Amino acid sequence: MDITYEEDVRQETVCEVARKMLAAARTAPKAKGTDLLVGCLLKKDAIGEVSEKLKEMVKRDKLPDFFLRDAVNLLSADAMVVLGTKIQSMGLNPCGMCGFSGCEEKNKHPGHPCVFNTGDLGIAVGSAVSVAMDNRVDNRVMYTAGQAILEMGVLPVEVKIIYSIPLSVSGKNPFFDRDKDKLIKQA
Repeated sequence: MDITYEEDVRQETVCEVARKMLAAARTAPKAKGTDLLVGCLLKKDAIGEVSEKLKEMVKRDKLPDFFLRDAVNLLSADAMVVLGTKIQSMGLNPCGMCGFSGCEEKNKHPGHPCVFNTGDLGIAVGSAVSVAMDNRVDNRVMYTAGQAILEMGVLPVEVKIIYSIPLSVSGKNPFFDRDKDKLIKQA
């Protein structure tokens, strides 16, 4: 009898869902049709490196405990989708939603994001996590791991804002563990 157990195909299944999440993010609507999105899939070894970077950042920068919590929680991920955006004004007139009088003034501050960059990234993240949900893969959007990935230079240097979406198939979503003392001991 030919039998395949779920745990034998779990990694393959999660990675297939992650690839679909990347496609959903890519096809999400973008302001003026300008696609500034960059995405990738990280597997176990790379996730471990991100976790270690988060732990390093916690010690070095005295970051809040939830960075350490997320560093530990990441280790339960079977895969992780990473989505980021480049920064570019859309040249809309009138606008000023970024806080500057318009795109011309905003462009004097190239590190300051255009609201459409962050909005497009948010829509892409929402599209991606809906795919995970539709496939019953546990996930959580994390800016903390995105900060580590940004510092590690995983995505092109033009990418300035990054979110990560760790994925897991288990009996319980591990990304919502909140027992601070337990997690700090594991770190």
